[in-house]
Amino acid sequence: MSVELPQRTERFFLLTLAGIQFGHVLDFMIMMPLGPILMATLGIGTHEFGLLVASYSFSAAASGLLAATFVDRFERKRLLLACLLLFALATLACGLAPNYSALLVARGLAGVFGGILGALIHTMIGDAIPFARRARASGVVSSAFSLSTIAGVPLSLWLANHFGWRSPFLLIAGLSLLFIAAGLRWLPDLRAHLAGERPAHPLAASFAVLGEANHRRALLFSALIIFSGFTVIPYITVFAVNNVGIAQVDIPWVYLIGGAATFVSARLIGRWADRAGKIEVYRRLALLASVPLLVLTHAGQWPLAGWLVVTTAFFVLISGRMIPAMAVIASAAQPRLRGTFMSLNGTVQSLAMALATTLAGFLISTGGDGRIVGYPAVGYVALTANLLAIWFVGRVVMHGARPPA
Repeated sequence: MSVELPQRTERFFLLTLAGIQFGHVLDFMIMMPLGPILMATLGIGTHEFGLLVASYSFSAAASGLLAATFVDRFERKRLLLACLLLFALATLACGLAPNYSALLVARGLAGVFGGILGALIHTMIGDAIPFARRARASGVVSSAFSLSTIAGVPLSLWLANHFGWRSPFLLIAGLSLLFIAAGLRWLPDLRAHLAGERPAHPLAASFAVLGEANHRRALLFSALIIFSGFTVIPYITVFAVNNVGIAQVDIPWVYLIGGAATFVSARLIGRWADRAGKIEVYRRLALLASVPLLVLTHAGQWPLAGWLVVTTAFFVLISGRMIPAMAVIASAAQPRLRGTFMSLNGTVQSLAMALATTLAGFLISTGGDGRIVGYPAVGYVALTANLLAIWFVGRVVMHGARPPA
């Protein structure tokens, strides 16, 4: 159930979605490299900082459950822009927060609307882009992750170093308003899903999604791939500074170079997945990602150049596998339930992020010399989840895919 957009409209449609994705991805990502600055400025420890990171994910999970009760009852464009406006206000509240408690609440509110945005973006891709080009479209939107690491994170760190930790949040809030204007111009109305009979009970669509075995398999697959990444990702910066010997001032290079590489690779991977098969490409990328994952979590004292090689490979492959994976997941949904399914998928992914970060926090500790202890064990947990996902993806059936010959 996809609409047919003119080529020029489709291009700006995807670029607008990528811009919105850039804003809410940057809002989530910036918390991790801001960690040392926030801890010093607010006088908080690692536990309190961990709550700041987890509050976003837990709120996004809760909002995904709530959104699943109503997301398929509204026209997609208007719902997306309304959530984007509320997200901008919540992010503005982060930048204006007077203390830790206020910032914690504001981060939770940002997670509420950020979680809904992520689900709606991929829902709209599934609604508007034919299956044959869906992975390529996901690659365009996924390039927002690359841009956030190339430009967003280094710029935000520069602003934080020169103007204080509040400035990155103010920047994101301002960008969100610009993306609302772009959305009003370039996003088409998507209301084909409203043609069917509406369920009487608000949870009926959620029960319908969870009642289908293929939906449950796709959601479990989604949880595995997110879990395998977010056991490792939140602690890369701390490990790099405390164990590998990378200077804090050199951390932006990790994001700049890694993001530049993924910006190029994202579109190439999208085209490759549409041509060679989404499941096959996912499996190859995920298997290759196991190598930098293990190397990164077992690294000792390294020069900056060596560390950049490993982290760049990690970013390219870990984010690259998400391109065919999201095409598989979005295509697993029954078209009439895609919005509800993707909202539940956002909940599952947010829970996987929060649980992965929490579990890794239990496995990791700080030694008396300030070094991080237990990161190799985190790497083995991530590897296990990654291998399970490689095996499990073959059990997900995609609607719109051609049957095997």
